[in-house]
Amino acid sequence: MRKGVVVPTVVSALLSATPIAALAQTSFTLYGAVDNAIAYTSNQKGKSNVYLKSGSLESSKFGFKGSEDLGGGNQAFFRLESGFNVNNGAMSDAGYIFSRLAYVGVNNDRYGSLTLGRQYTPYLLYVGALGAAPALTGATGAHPGDIDQLDVDSRASNAVTYTSPNIAGLQVSTLYALGGVAGDFPSGNTFSTALKYNYNQLALAVGYLKVTNNDTPGKFSTNATGTFDQSPINAGYVSAHAVQYLAAAANYTFGPLLVGLNYANVQYQPDAGSLFHDTAVFNNYGAIATYLVNPAISLAAGYSYTRASSANGVTDPARFHQFSFEQTYSLSKRSTIYFLEAYQHATGQTLGPAGAGDIVNSVAMVGRISNSTPSSGSSQFVGMVGFRHRF
Repeated sequence: MRKGVVVPTVVSALLSATPIAALAQTSFTLYGAVDNAIAYTSNQKGKSNVYLKSGSLESSKFGFKGSEDLGGGNQAFFRLESGFNVNNGAMSDAGYIFSRLAYVGVNNDRYGSLTLGRQYTPYLLYVGALGAAPALTGATGAHPGDIDQLDVDSRASNAVTYTSPNIAGLQVSTLYALGGVAGDFPSGNTFSTALKYNYNQLALAVGYLKVTNNDTPGKFSTNATGTFDQSPINAGYVSAHAVQYLAAAANYTFGPLLVGLNYANVQYQPDAGSLFHDTAVFNNYGAIATYLVNPAISLAAGYSYTRASSANGVTDPARFHQFSFEQTYSLSKRSTIYFLEAYQHATGQTLGPAGAGDIVNSVAMVGRISNSTPSSGSSQFVGMVGFRHRF
């Protein structure tokens, strides 16, 4: 099906339906998760620390979702989701009620779905779901600094997404988020497309994501439609004109055992307003394994290797080795006790916040938990014990 006729076909199919109020079926669900853990970090800017960490196995959140059967194979649906910190009650993003998700959409069984609003990118939903995301929490299991955006924060505002129906295990999804800058249509926009294929025990996915800066010299604008995790790994490249991600993942299930591989290429692309001059490239290679001991106990392990390119005056590029582990015990369908452990070792150099010329030694920062509290040196260990309750 040609891209140019997909949306009109979906819309015309939906408009042709004749909903009958007396027969319409509706649903409404309040859902969420409350998650908290006691964490130990061996090195936070030079000192060890013991603290409480909200949202370690799963983000603490609440949300509303609903749907209505419009007849003729058509459905209307919506979703609103907000994150919060269990330890102080604060919203995850100050000033935003539903910062995680806020969208409305229509679906046709034959032609697919169209959604409008703040949404996850297809890149994350398809490739991230086969990488570390389902097996290893973003707190400690995300690839260093979430450099490849395969953790749970890859979202886009002002977005329009078309998702095809599942055809013999193959599904495609494409998102475009409008930057909203008058006279400069491409500024601040986000584009993502991905496909996935499932065949028996095999699952494959490939995805593309590009987040464009809102032409804010010297930094990445908070008004850009797409999210962009920042850490000491990419501190020298936050003035990029655009960040481009290309990733692939594959999983295979052998009874209770699942094994998987993933790869991501990340490029920070400069322009005249950037504080660096050469495109910076990071390649990330990952492997995961999960094992279901019994219906209540599951184990997971992962390894990732991240390497930067030689550019912008850096001749000994940054390299990161990370090992992550997870053990969960389900007390019920809703309540889970968990243990998380991760170790990272960093070598080489990267750019500091000042950009070109500001060459600094790489420091370790496990997963995403240490983006704002990196190690003062090359190694860092994080261990957690926590409890999650879903509703």
